[in-house]
Amino acid sequence: MGTVIPLAAGVDYADLHFVGHPGIIATALIHGVDGVAIVDPGPATALPVLEEALKTRGFGWRDVRAILLTHIHLDHAGATGSILALAPQATVHVHERGAAHLIDPSKLLASASRLYQADMERLWGDVLPVPAAHVRILGDSDHLTIAGHAIHAAWTPGHAWHHVSYFLPASGIAFVGDTAGICRPSGRLIIPPTPPPDIDLDAWRSSTETILAWNPETLFLTHFGPAPAPRVHFQALWQQLDSWSLKVRASLARQDLEDHERSQQFVDDVMADIARETSSEEAQSYARAGRFDFSWTGLARYWRKQQHP
Repeated sequence: MGTVIPLAAGVDYADLHFVGHPGIIATALIHGVDGVAIVDPGPATALPVLEEALKTRGFGWRDVRAILLTHIHLDHAGATGSILALAPQATVHVHERGAAHLIDPSKLLASASRLYQADMERLWGDVLPVPAAHVRILGDSDHLTIAGHAIHAAWTPGHAWHHVSYFLPASGIAFVGDTAGICRPSGRLIIPPTPPPDIDLDAWRSSTETILAWNPETLFLTHFGPAPAPRVHFQALWQQLDSWSLKVRASLARQDLEDHERSQQFVDDVMADIARETSSEEAQSYARAGRFDFSWTGLARYWRKQQHP
Protein backbone atom coordinates (compact mmCIF):
# COMPACT_ATOMS: atom_id res chain seq x y z
CA MET A 1 0.00 0.00 0.00
CA GLY A 2 1.07 3.57 -0.65
CA THR A 3 2.15 2.71 -4.19
CA VAL A 4 1.66 5.48 -6.74
CA ILE A 5 0.97 4.79 -10.41
CA PRO A 6 2.05 7.33 -13.06
CA LEU A 7 -0.63 8.76 -15.36
CA ALA A 8 1.21 11.59 -17.14
CA ALA A 9 3.97 14.08 -16.47
CA GLY A 10 3.27 15.42 -13.00
CA VAL A 11 0.19 13.26 -12.47
CA ASP A 12 -0.02 10.04 -10.47
CA TYR A 13 -2.69 8.16 -8.57
CA ALA A 14 -2.90 5.93 -5.53
CA ASP A 15 -5.20 3.09 -4.53
CA LEU A 16 -6.50 3.95 -1.06
CA HIS A 17 -7.31 0.29 -0.26
CA PHE A 18 -10.61 1.43 1.20
CA VAL A 19 -11.40 -0.63 4.36
CA GLY A 20 -8.79 -3.11 3.17
CA HIS A 21 -10.14 -3.62 -0.36
CA PRO A 22 -8.14 -2.64 -3.47
CA GLY A 23 -9.69 -1.07 -6.53
CA ILE A 24 -12.45 0.89 -4.76
CA ILE A 25 -11.16 4.48 -4.29
CA ALA A 26 -8.45 6.11 -6.41
CA THR A 27 -6.94 9.46 -5.42
CA ALA A 28 -5.02 11.53 -7.97
CA LEU A 29 -1.88 13.52 -7.16
CA ILE A 30 -1.11 16.49 -9.42
CA HIS A 31 2.36 17.79 -8.61
CA GLY A 32 5.11 20.19 -9.61
CA VAL A 33 8.06 22.05 -8.15
CA ASP A 34 5.82 24.14 -5.90
CA GLY A 35 3.82 21.33 -4.33
CA VAL A 36 1.02 18.86 -4.86
CA ALA A 37 -2.75 18.94 -5.37
CA ILE A 38 -4.95 16.04 -4.28
CA VAL A 39 -8.07 15.16 -6.27
CA ASP A 40 -10.74 13.50 -4.08
CA PRO A 41 -8.70 12.50 -0.99
CA GLY A 42 -11.26 9.93 0.16
CA PRO A 43 -12.32 9.26 3.76
CA ALA A 44 -10.29 9.74 6.93
CA THR A 45 -10.09 5.95 7.37
CA ALA A 46 -7.72 5.88 4.36
CA LEU A 47 -5.45 8.75 5.46
CA PRO A 48 -2.51 6.48 6.42
CA VAL A 49 -2.49 5.03 2.90
CA LEU A 50 -2.71 8.48 1.32
CA GLU A 51 0.12 9.73 3.53
CA GLU A 52 2.29 6.81 2.45
CA ALA A 53 1.49 7.55 -1.21
CA LEU A 54 2.60 11.15 -0.75
CA LYS A 55 5.84 9.97 0.87
CA THR A 56 6.47 7.55 -1.98
CA ARG A 57 6.33 10.53 -4.36
CA GLY A 58 8.61 12.60 -2.10
CA PHE A 59 5.92 14.78 -0.49
CA GLY A 60 4.56 15.37 3.00
CA TRP A 61 1.36 17.01 4.18
CA ARG A 62 2.99 20.45 4.22
CA ASP A 63 3.62 20.15 0.48
CA VAL A 64 -0.11 19.91 -0.21
CA ARG A 65 -1.21 23.17 -1.83
CA ALA A 66 -4.73 22.24 -2.95
CA ILE A 67 -7.50 19.71 -2.57
CA LEU A 68 -9.74 19.46 -5.62
CA LEU A 69 -13.11 17.98 -4.73
CA THR A 70 -15.41 16.63 -7.40
CA HIS A 71 -18.14 16.55 -4.74
CA ILE A 72 -18.53 16.28 -0.98
CA HIS A 73 -19.78 12.70 -0.56
CA LEU A 74 -17.78 11.04 2.19
CA ASP A 75 -16.03 8.49 -0.03
CA HIS A 76 -14.59 11.41 -2.01
CA ALA A 77 -14.15 14.22 0.51
CA GLY A 78 -14.57 12.89 4.06
CA ALA A 79 -10.87 13.38 4.94
CA THR A 80 -10.72 17.02 3.81
CA GLY A 81 -11.03 18.61 7.24
CA SER A 82 -8.49 16.20 8.71
CA ILE A 83 -6.02 17.04 5.93
CA LEU A 84 -6.39 20.77 6.53
CA ALA A 85 -5.21 20.22 10.10
CA LEU A 86 -2.04 18.63 8.66
CA ALA A 87 -1.65 20.82 5.57
CA PRO A 88 -2.17 24.41 6.75
CA GLN A 89 -1.19 25.91 3.37
CA ALA A 90 -3.80 23.98 1.40
CA THR A 91 -6.85 25.49 -0.29
CA VAL A 92 -9.96 23.38 -0.88
CA HIS A 93 -11.71 23.80 -4.22
CA VAL A 94 -15.42 22.90 -4.21
CA HIS A 95 -18.55 23.96 -6.05
CA GLU A 96 -20.56 26.74 -4.44
CA ARG A 97 -23.47 24.35 -3.80
CA GLY A 98 -21.28 22.09 -1.64
CA ALA A 99 -19.07 24.59 0.18
CA ALA A 100 -21.38 25.24 3.15
CA HIS A 101 -21.51 21.52 3.94
CA LEU A 102 -17.71 21.35 4.16
CA ILE A 103 -17.58 24.30 6.52
CA ASP A 104 -20.40 22.87 8.67
CA PRO A 105 -20.79 19.14 7.91
CA SER A 106 -23.64 18.55 10.39
CA LYS A 107 -26.36 18.17 7.74
CA LEU A 108 -24.09 16.05 5.54
CA LEU A 109 -23.36 13.74 8.48
CA ALA A 110 -27.02 13.52 9.45
CA SER A 111 -27.94 12.52 5.90
CA ALA A 112 -25.09 9.98 5.64
CA SER A 113 -25.97 8.53 9.05
CA ARG A 114 -29.48 7.74 7.85
CA LEU A 115 -27.97 5.71 5.01
CA TYR A 116 -24.99 4.06 6.70
CA GLN A 117 -26.20 3.90 10.33
CA ALA A 118 -23.82 1.79 12.45
CA ASP A 119 -21.22 1.66 9.63
CA MET A 120 -20.43 5.40 9.71
CA GLU A 121 -17.30 5.21 11.88
CA ARG A 122 -15.96 2.01 10.28
CA LEU A 123 -16.27 3.38 6.75
CA TRP A 124 -15.51 7.07 7.10
CA GLY A 125 -13.87 7.86 10.43
CA ASP A 126 -13.70 11.50 11.49
CA VAL A 127 -15.38 14.13 9.32
CA LEU A 128 -14.01 17.48 10.52
CA PRO A 129 -15.16 20.97 9.50
CA VAL A 130 -13.06 22.80 6.90
CA PRO A 131 -12.12 26.36 7.92
CA ALA A 132 -13.99 28.79 5.69
CA ALA A 133 -10.79 30.76 5.01
CA HIS A 134 -9.36 27.72 3.22
CA VAL A 135 -12.33 27.19 0.89
CA ARG A 136 -12.10 28.37 -2.73
CA ILE A 137 -15.62 28.38 -4.16
CA LEU A 138 -16.05 27.26 -7.78
CA GLY A 139 -18.84 28.41 -10.04
CA ASP A 140 -20.17 26.77 -13.19
CA SER A 141 -16.85 27.24 -15.04
CA ASP A 142 -13.41 28.16 -13.73
CA HIS A 143 -9.78 28.17 -14.84
CA LEU A 144 -7.14 27.39 -12.22
CA THR A 145 -3.37 27.16 -12.04
CA ILE A 146 -2.25 24.76 -9.31
CA ALA A 147 1.15 23.13 -8.73
CA GLY A 148 2.26 24.46 -12.12
CA HIS A 149 -0.68 22.91 -14.00
CA ALA A 150 -3.42 24.69 -15.90
CA ILE A 151 -6.74 23.14 -14.84
CA HIS A 152 -10.24 23.75 -16.17
CA ALA A 153 -13.17 23.16 -13.80
CA ALA A 154 -16.81 22.75 -14.82
CA TRP A 155 -20.05 22.11 -12.97
CA THR A 156 -21.21 18.57 -13.87
CA PRO A 157 -24.39 17.74 -11.92
CA GLY A 158 -26.38 14.55 -12.33
CA HIS A 159 -24.89 12.27 -9.69
CA ALA A 160 -24.82 15.15 -7.19
CA TRP A 161 -26.10 18.69 -7.69
CA HIS A 162 -22.76 20.17 -6.55
CA HIS A 163 -20.55 17.89 -8.68
CA VAL A 164 -17.52 19.39 -10.47
CA SER A 165 -15.13 17.84 -12.99
CA TYR A 166 -11.57 18.98 -13.71
CA PHE A 167 -9.58 18.85 -16.93
CA LEU A 168 -5.82 19.06 -17.49
CA PRO A 169 -5.46 20.11 -21.14
CA ALA A 170 -1.71 19.43 -21.19
CA SER A 171 -2.23 15.74 -20.43
CA GLY A 172 -5.77 15.26 -21.78
CA ILE A 173 -7.02 13.84 -18.46
CA ALA A 174 -10.50 14.66 -17.15
CA PHE A 175 -11.04 13.97 -13.44
CA VAL A 176 -14.74 13.18 -13.41
CA GLY A 177 -15.53 11.87 -9.92
CA ASP A 178 -18.72 9.80 -10.29
CA THR A 179 -20.03 11.37 -13.50
CA ALA A 180 -18.53 8.57 -15.61
CA GLY A 181 -19.69 5.85 -13.25
CA ILE A 182 -17.83 3.00 -11.58
CA CYS A 183 -15.45 0.74 -13.45
CA ARG A 184 -13.38 -1.85 -11.65
CA PRO A 185 -9.69 -2.22 -12.66
CA SER A 186 -10.63 -5.14 -14.92
CA GLY A 187 -12.37 -2.55 -17.13
CA ARG A 188 -15.02 -5.02 -18.22
CA LEU A 189 -18.14 -3.30 -16.95
CA ILE A 190 -19.26 0.27 -16.20
CA ILE A 191 -22.09 0.88 -13.76
CA PRO A 192 -23.81 4.09 -12.62
CA PRO A 193 -23.75 5.21 -8.97
CA THR A 194 -27.24 6.65 -8.37
CA PRO A 195 -27.73 7.24 -4.63
CA PRO A 196 -30.26 9.75 -3.28
CA PRO A 197 -31.03 12.60 -3.12
CA ASP A 198 -29.66 14.44 -6.19
CA ILE A 199 -29.94 12.06 -9.14
CA ASP A 200 -31.03 13.99 -12.24
CA LEU A 201 -30.64 12.13 -15.52
CA ASP A 202 -31.29 15.17 -17.72
CA ALA A 203 -28.56 17.12 -15.94
CA TRP A 204 -26.29 14.07 -16.13
CA ARG A 205 -26.64 13.93 -19.92
CA SER A 206 -25.72 17.60 -20.14
CA SER A 207 -22.71 16.97 -17.90
CA THR A 208 -21.64 14.11 -20.16
CA GLU A 209 -21.57 16.54 -23.08
CA THR A 210 -19.66 19.11 -21.01
CA ILE A 211 -16.91 16.59 -20.31
CA LEU A 212 -16.76 15.27 -23.87
CA ALA A 213 -16.53 18.84 -25.19
CA TRP A 214 -13.09 18.98 -23.57
CA ASN A 215 -12.14 16.13 -25.94
CA PRO A 216 -10.25 14.27 -23.20
CA GLU A 217 -7.97 11.36 -23.99
CA THR A 218 -8.54 9.74 -20.59
CA LEU A 219 -11.26 9.83 -17.95
CA PHE A 220 -10.10 9.47 -14.35
CA LEU A 221 -12.74 7.83 -12.15
CA THR A 222 -12.56 7.99 -8.39
CA HIS A 223 -14.00 4.44 -8.62
CA PHE A 224 -11.58 3.43 -10.14
CA GLY A 225 -8.68 5.00 -11.98
CA PRO A 226 -7.99 5.85 -15.64
CA ALA A 227 -10.41 4.89 -18.39
CA PRO A 228 -9.53 5.27 -22.11
CA ALA A 229 -11.89 5.97 -25.02
CA PRO A 230 -14.18 8.47 -23.24
CA ARG A 231 -16.99 8.42 -25.80
CA VAL A 232 -17.19 4.63 -25.80
CA HIS A 233 -17.03 4.68 -22.00
CA PHE A 234 -19.92 7.13 -21.65
CA GLN A 235 -21.96 5.20 -24.21
CA ALA A 236 -21.61 2.07 -22.05
CA LEU A 237 -22.52 4.04 -18.93
CA TRP A 238 -25.70 5.37 -20.52
CA GLN A 239 -26.70 1.92 -21.70
CA GLN A 240 -26.53 0.82 -18.05
CA LEU A 241 -28.39 3.91 -16.84
CA ASP A 242 -31.17 3.23 -19.33
CA SER A 243 -31.27 -0.44 -18.34
CA TRP A 244 -31.38 0.37 -14.62
CA SER A 245 -34.09 2.97 -15.19
CA LEU A 246 -36.23 0.35 -16.92
CA LYS A 247 -35.75 -2.02 -13.96
CA VAL A 248 -36.64 0.66 -11.43
CA ARG A 249 -39.69 1.90 -13.34
CA ALA A 250 -40.93 -1.68 -13.74
CA SER A 251 -40.55 -2.22 -9.99
CA LEU A 252 -42.45 1.00 -9.23
CA ALA A 253 -45.32 -0.25 -11.40
CA ARG A 254 -45.65 -3.35 -9.20
CA GLN A 255 -48.48 -2.49 -6.83
CA ASP A 256 -48.04 -5.76 -4.95
CA LEU A 257 -44.58 -4.80 -3.63
CA GLU A 258 -43.35 -2.52 -0.86
CA ASP A 259 -40.28 -0.37 -1.48
CA HIS A 260 -37.93 -2.62 0.47
CA GLU A 261 -39.06 -5.54 -1.74
CA ARG A 262 -38.61 -3.48 -4.91
CA SER A 263 -35.13 -2.50 -3.78
CA GLN A 264 -34.13 -6.06 -2.94
CA GLN A 265 -35.39 -7.32 -6.28
CA PHE A 266 -33.31 -4.65 -8.04
CA VAL A 267 -30.20 -5.57 -6.02
CA ASP A 268 -30.64 -9.27 -6.82
CA ASP A 269 -31.12 -8.57 -10.53
CA VAL A 270 -28.10 -6.26 -10.77
CA MET A 271 -25.84 -8.63 -8.84
CA ALA A 272 -26.90 -11.49 -11.12
CA ASP A 273 -26.28 -9.37 -14.24
CA ILE A 274 -22.78 -8.39 -13.08
CA ALA A 275 -21.91 -11.94 -12.05
CA ARG A 276 -22.91 -13.19 -15.51
CA GLU A 277 -20.70 -10.62 -17.23
CA THR A 278 -17.78 -10.91 -14.81
CA SER A 279 -17.86 -13.13 -11.71
CA SER A 280 -19.53 -13.35 -8.32
CA GLU A 281 -16.39 -11.91 -6.73
CA GLU A 282 -16.46 -8.90 -9.07
CA ALA A 283 -20.15 -8.39 -8.36
CA GLN A 284 -19.31 -8.12 -4.65
CA SER A 285 -16.51 -5.64 -5.41
CA TYR A 286 -18.85 -3.48 -7.49
CA ALA A 287 -21.36 -3.55 -4.64
CA ARG A 288 -18.67 -2.27 -2.24
CA ALA A 289 -17.89 0.62 -4.60
CA GLY A 290 -21.53 1.65 -4.96
CA ARG A 291 -24.36 0.06 -2.98
CA PHE A 292 -27.15 -1.07 -5.26
CA ASP A 293 -29.94 -0.57 -2.72
CA PHE A 294 -28.95 3.10 -2.59
CA SER A 295 -28.94 3.19 -6.40
CA TRP A 296 -32.52 1.90 -6.50
CA THR A 297 -33.58 4.56 -4.01
CA GLY A 298 -31.95 7.37 -5.98
CA LEU A 299 -33.45 6.31 -9.32
CA ALA A 300 -36.85 5.61 -7.75
CA ARG A 301 -36.87 9.12 -6.31
CA TYR A 302 -35.97 10.58 -9.72
CA TRP A 303 -38.64 8.66 -11.65
CA ARG A 304 -41.32 9.36 -9.07
CA LYS A 305 -40.55 13.08 -9.42
CA GLN A 306 -40.98 12.77 -13.21
CA GLN A 307 -44.44 11.30 -12.65
CA HIS A 308 -45.42 13.90 -10.06
CA PRO A 309 -43.25 16.99 -10.57
